[in-house]
Amino acid sequence: MTPWNTMKLRADQTGDRGLPMPLWLQGALETAQAAIISALVVLAPIVAVWATAGFQNSAFDVLARLGGQAWLLIHGVPLELAASGSGTAGNAGSGMLTLIPLGLTVVPFLLAWRAGRRLARASYTDQLWQALLGSWVVYSAFGAATGFVCGTADVAINPWYAMLIPLIPFALGMVIGARREAGSWSRLIGVDAVAWISRTSQHSRWAGSYLASAAKAGVVALAAALALSCVLLAVDLFIHWNLVIAVYEALDAGAVGGAAVTIAQLGFLPNLAVFALAWVSGSGFAMGVGSQVGPLGTATGPLPSIPVFAAIPSGSLDYGFVALVVPVLAGVLAGWWFLREGENHFDEWLAIKVHARWFTATVSTLALGALVGVVSGLLAAALAWLAGGSAGLGRLTDIGPDPLWTAVWLAAEVGIGVVIGYAAGPWLERQQQVAEETELAR
Repeated sequence: MTPWNTMKLRADQTGDRGLPMPLWLQGALETAQAAIISALVVLAPIVAVWATAGFQNSAFDVLARLGGQAWLLIHGVPLELAASGSGTAGNAGSGMLTLIPLGLTVVPFLLAWRAGRRLARASYTDQLWQALLGSWVVYSAFGAATGFVCGTADVAINPWYAMLIPLIPFALGMVIGARREAGSWSRLIGVDAVAWISRTSQHSRWAGSYLASAAKAGVVALAAALALSCVLLAVDLFIHWNLVIAVYEALDAGAVGGAAVTIAQLGFLPNLAVFALAWVSGSGFAMGVGSQVGPLGTATGPLPSIPVFAAIPSGSLDYGFVALVVPVLAGVLAGWWFLREGENHFDEWLAIKVHARWFTATVSTLALGALVGVVSGLLAAALAWLAGGSAGLGRLTDIGPDPLWTAVWLAAEVGIGVVIGYAAGPWLERQQQVAEETELAR
């Protein structure tokens, strides 16, 4: 990274340089650009539907407020849907809209990632905070202004939520982008972690290496389980494709309306991937209050006419329990990965203290399975919390997996897989070595 404390503005295309731009101002301009682009991305499908007379109320101010509300929603800001009418029927339409389309949240995240890289190139290590502070203030002001303008009698927006919550994905994207450009955290924040670790004791370094490798193995297990869940989700959509098409035809929304529905569903595709992860874990997920969708059976009430809902497995599944093998396989992969990492210092410490190898190997492997399972379970709980939420309408105030039960089921299954994978790892290594020697002999 080549650091600069200011960014020079070109006066023209000849290469002459004009006045320097302060870092806080450059951060503010990068942020304004990201906010406007993300707003245009959200508005594009809304304008397309409006242009084809897809809205009952086609007033421009209604369209603008709808776009602003959608922009806040993709940033995670909850929207309070007010009840229309009175009595039970009116109350059925009230509630908080907290179901975030994580696929669309990627848009401001990537824009922030780009801005963070550009700001890191324009800053010295000890001056990056100026650019970040300017950018975050502007983005917070943009969110607060959007919440103030777009609130209506039907959709209430908490101004503090609108001011602060959009900063979470945006600031995260900027920090990750700046870290990517800097190449290391030490160059980004001016703290040399390697030098700090080298001053600690050998036992502390061994413990840190063991815990760090176990945490990485937990990430490996979760990533593998999520990838396999996505494969099963794709297979499920393929099997039920005729039902999905039938719902599209029943909607009869036209080309533009159908495209808008498809874009909205793609926005929730990461949510569906997490739902699939909860399904294969055995904990399942809810599609409304009192409903349950899981590998051992599905019990749901009436669902909205959304095409992807037609692919939900229904009824009693005779072989649904086979899906529980997926997290176990992911744990096997994580256990094998940890063996290849070669950082099982807890096992080495036990072997020094206790000379019964059968005991130390068993205890260290079980401890490893529990630790990696807990890490993957906590990460799965975070994903379940992000992916689920409330649609704010009737029974649909409970959508998605339960974070606690998803964590418990996945942690137990991954832990079992880690024990198997770590125990079978030496045999797998020998098989791989034999295969490589046979290939070389040919």
